[in-house]
Amino acid sequence: MKRFLNKQWALLAILLLIAVTGQAAGLPDFTELVKNNSPAVVNISTTQKITQGGSRLPHGLHQLPEGSPFEDFFRRFFDEGTGEPRSFETHSLGSGFVISSDGYIITNNHVIQDADEIIVRFSDRRELEAEVVGSDESSDLALLKVEAKDLPTLRQSNASQLKVGEWVLAIGSPFGFEHSATAGIVSALGRSLPEESYVPFIQTDVAINPGNSGGPLFNLMGEVVGINSQIYSRTGGFMGLSFAIPIDVAMEVVDQLKEKGRVTRGWLGVVIQDVTRELAESFGLGKPQGALVARVLADSPAAKGGVQVGDIILDFNGKSVPRSAALPPLVGRAEIGETVDIQILRAGDEKTLKIKIGELPEKKELEKATGKPDHIFEERLALEIADLKKEERTQLDVVAGVRVTKVEEGPAFEAGIRHGDIILSINNTEIKDTVQFKELAKKLPAGKAVPLLLQREQTTSFIAITIPEGS
Repeated sequence: MKRFLNKQWALLAILLLIAVTGQAAGLPDFTELVKNNSPAVVNISTTQKITQGGSRLPHGLHQLPEGSPFEDFFRRFFDEGTGEPRSFETHSLGSGFVISSDGYIITNNHVIQDADEIIVRFSDRRELEAEVVGSDESSDLALLKVEAKDLPTLRQSNASQLKVGEWVLAIGSPFGFEHSATAGIVSALGRSLPEESYVPFIQTDVAINPGNSGGPLFNLMGEVVGINSQIYSRTGGFMGLSFAIPIDVAMEVVDQLKEKGRVTRGWLGVVIQDVTRELAESFGLGKPQGALVARVLADSPAAKGGVQVGDIILDFNGKSVPRSAALPPLVGRAEIGETVDIQILRAGDEKTLKIKIGELPEKKELEKATGKPDHIFEERLALEIADLKKEERTQLDVVAGVRVTKVEEGPAFEAGIRHGDIILSINNTEIKDTVQFKELAKKLPAGKAVPLLLQREQTTSFIAITIPEGS
């Protein structure tokens, strides 16, 4: 019996060894990938010269009487010195890679932004000064050029073929440690990040740290699928999430930078937001989907094409819009002057609009409103409102609406309405003044979510608000 048990344990140990060996054999080997591609990956260091004015005394202390006993003390304490401007240099590090043998190199815009000198270091220890061909802040990309020939280059793949769970590898210079390789998997695709609405990021768990920015992200075939750009971190270092710009998006930017030194994008002229479960219910949607139009800019392509506030964009030029974050990249990559079909949901009915795409203009900031109008308290929503003065409407670029001057505990507060918000519409009816708002509020159905359109500073968005039963 003992001999039989020993044989069973021996058999089990052999099976475990085979399983472990099989698993190890199934893991990717990145050695050849790193060896073959490292020569085309570069380290980028920048120098920026900063000049500060000599006077750094606090306001009001510049007028000290000459010879005052406090004059010398304050000048020494605040390092006033002789009052001459002082210059010093700041340095930054990043990564990049060669995209053509005649010296074109791609990296992140934030790596080289405002730099006075850019030095590119190769794996063979050559150092060359680079010039900026062009840069694009919206996509965080920059194209550099060095005077060289027959440089090693990298092969590129179509990032749209990537799948979640696929192995990827990054090569870069984290914290200045050149040609460091880190590996992981694709953890999500098409991610949208704040202030980066024109890039559908590749999310990975590859260890990316300061200095990796601008470096390539490879698939197992040794092809570049993305450009490492950002990390999600509360410490400044890697915490399990990193984001890369898809290479096909990047090359579209590069082509424009080569051709004209700047990037143009398609433009609709709408402010959009995501459709939550509550908003989907209030608009009659079976599930949350699409991009909800919270504002249509005057004289924009959307306005000329008939888009209205409250429309939900479900499809853009034959491509579905599952969430609001999917729309800006589709619009941005559309050809300027092209007429596209946009499928919308309006008041429960699906419609198709034809929109001629415009060119994205530069952003403009709105002025904040001033003044103190008369106030009216609305009991059902538990908030106080005021009419907008003519100058306020001009500054806010609105034709109607009411200002929230006070919010008490109740439906409005629970929905997220706050002091200073501008209410533009309720239950898809545009608000003209406080009297009309109060009348509409009386007719709101209890126990059912209805959409309410808000403008908060420069942001316009819908929220769902529900009047409790019995109110």
